[in-house]
Amino acid sequence: MTTPWQTFNDEAPDLAAAVRARFTAAKHHVLATLRADGAPRVSGTEVAFHGQDIVLGSMPDALKARDLQRDGRFALHANPGDGSMEGGDAKVSGTAVEVTDPEELESFGGPGQPPGPFHLFRLELSDAVLTSVENDRLVIRRWRPGAGVTRFSRT
Repeated sequence: MTTPWQTFNDEAPDLAAAVRARFTAAKHHVLATLRADGAPRVSGTEVAFHGQDIVLGSMPDALKARDLQRDGRFALHANPGDGSMEGGDAKVSGTAVEVTDPEELESFGGPGQPPGPFHLFRLELSDAVLTSVENDRLVIRRWRPGAGVTRFSRT
């Protein structure tokens, strides 16, 4: 089961805000996709929050775009920044759905947006995870659609 970012935000607003903060704190992140032979591929990528969605774009015919067109499953790891774990370590996974409607694609135009043709994918989430260090303990918060937030803690 996958859902749009807005559902995550509605079901777990505090966790969604923390995960969003990690994705907006840096420009470049790490995207994992599946190659045609099923092997994993990691690529650098940028994400944006557009309306109620989290999206990513790609140059035409880039390997990551072809991977997502063939099999939309993905995992996305936020850039950990300076490595201090300040704000936590965020990851989301789910299914990327390509946006092909010309009017919707046009809404992404404007300053700072890619010129010419590009691929655009809306990320539908199956889970979101934020790992942080609190009082010398590793704390993992995980959200899944309809299941709320689960919290694990380790020393």
